[in-house]
Amino acid sequence: MPITEEEIEKLLSCTKMFMNHVHFVQQSFNLLPDKKHYGTCINYVDRQEYRDEFCLELVRTIPEWFYSQTKAADILNTLIAEGRSQQNAQAALITLTFDKFRNSSTDKLMIQGQFGELLLFNFLQSFFKCVPLLRKMPITTSVELERFGADAVHYKLEEDKNLFYLGEAKTYSSKYKFAVAFEEAIDSILKTYTEHRKELGRYVYDSFIDDSLIQVATDYKNGKLPNVEVQLVSVITYCENQKVDKDNEAQIKADIIKIISERGKALDRKLFKKIDSRLHPRFNYIILPVWELDGLLKQFQKLIGK
Repeated sequence: MPITEEEIEKLLSCTKMFMNHVHFVQQSFNLLPDKKHYGTCINYVDRQEYRDEFCLELVRTIPEWFYSQTKAADILNTLIAEGRSQQNAQAALITLTFDKFRNSSTDKLMIQGQFGELLLFNFLQSFFKCVPLLRKMPITTSVELERFGADAVHYKLEEDKNLFYLGEAKTYSSKYKFAVAFEEAIDSILKTYTEHRKELGRYVYDSFIDDSLIQVATDYKNGKLPNVEVQLVSVITYCENQKVDKDNEAQIKADIIKIISERGKALDRKLFKKIDSRLHPRFNYIILPVWELDGLLKQFQKLIGK
């Protein structure tokens, strides 16, 4: 029996606590296509940046990134059957998740990648209300399997339209790298678009797709799913250096959004010519400038215990 919109909505992870610490605005930001993209920043309250809270709540979404609700419930039931209390089982599940998360390399690029992919996981669900179709993290920790190409594959049913959201995250801690990050984001998402069906096909018959979405993935792989539309989403996190020193919260946030627009305007328009004009409307950008990004990544690394 086909999955319904209501059933898909129930599969969404709870991103509210993390998103409390994200400020975002929708506008074009001088990007192409000329549509509403997302400009984001770590939230400010008064003149205080909620940096610690942003990082902590991002890390707290790791278990939901790792396991679907169904898989987490199965693990909890097994742990309780061993003789644990509900609270003890919850603690054991979190420990299990973080142990697997830490198995990845401690290399700086790996940390940046995990940080960006967690952002992407939260933003896709918060902004586009689409659920993870394929959970990449268990694949990444399995030595028997190749790393899945896309950073995220999410799904949404909207009336009679089957919407797939392919996501890529680029995180650059070096200064002055916005243009480089943006160009790589375009190249990466184009490659993902070309190869995602082949990549997805490797995992349709494994346990990395939520049980309720297996039929969707199988039908898509076999060309049987009707009215399909693929959206492309890039999260670009970069180290900003332009000074923001205003008197109140509203002015600070307005300045940050202005900086994103200026960065977009300064991009070489030739970058956008890489994209087929028919595919262009499917592009969606989420821009996140961070001051002293290296420090935030070290904070993230410390919280996950690497």
